[in-house]
Amino acid sequence: MSPAKDNEKVPARRRVPQQVRSRDRVERILEVAAELVVDKGVEGVTTRAIAAGADLPVASLYQYFADKEAVLLALVERDIAEMDAQIEVDLASLTVLSVRSMVETTMRAFVKVYHRRPSFVVIWFRGRTNVAVQEFVRAHNRRMARDLFQIARSAGMVVEGSDGLYAELAVEVADRVFQLAFETSLTGDPHLIDEGIALVTAYLETHATPAGIAGVPVR
Repeated sequence: MSPAKDNEKVPARRRVPQQVRSRDRVERILEVAAELVVDKGVEGVTTRAIAAGADLPVASLYQYFADKEAVLLALVERDIAEMDAQIEVDLASLTVLSVRSMVETTMRAFVKVYHRRPSFVVIWFRGRTNVAVQEFVRAHNRRMARDLFQIARSAGMVVEGSDGLYAELAVEVADRVFQLAFETSLTGDPHLIDEGIALVTAYLETHATPAGIAGVPVR
């Protein structure tokens, strides 16, 4: 499920590297920043610490990122791209499409990436002080809700006349569930996650057709 293209403006890094060496340098900066975020928290990270960990002069870091906030945004962009890819793979493996299977598959795909990318958990679920990150994630949530809604509607799972607003609400509820589940643990509270899946499923099933509840075989 690739995010739909629209006119929502997304902040970008100062310079997109073209050469392999530069791309490797940026990736190293991001990896070091991710480690520091998990170790020290968002507030404890500085550009000097990131540069030192990446074995670079601070001036070199500023060639790619305007400040620490831009580095954090780049981390979130990277991790959300990985989430989208995971969701696409996992949804494609379903043999029966239903509200329940779509919700569980999507939410558990996110959890897989949260486990691989704990820095996202710290940046998004425990901080949310970066305005650019907030705008980016909110825009992504809206696009994802629209994409999932279109998949469900194409499969005949959506009640006639639905506008998809409830899909956006469901995504925001899921986001809040994850925030609670990962509040004190980088691995998340499995019981809270299970309950969140049940909660979102029950809500969306009130807007589903009988086929959306029973399931539609995937051709």
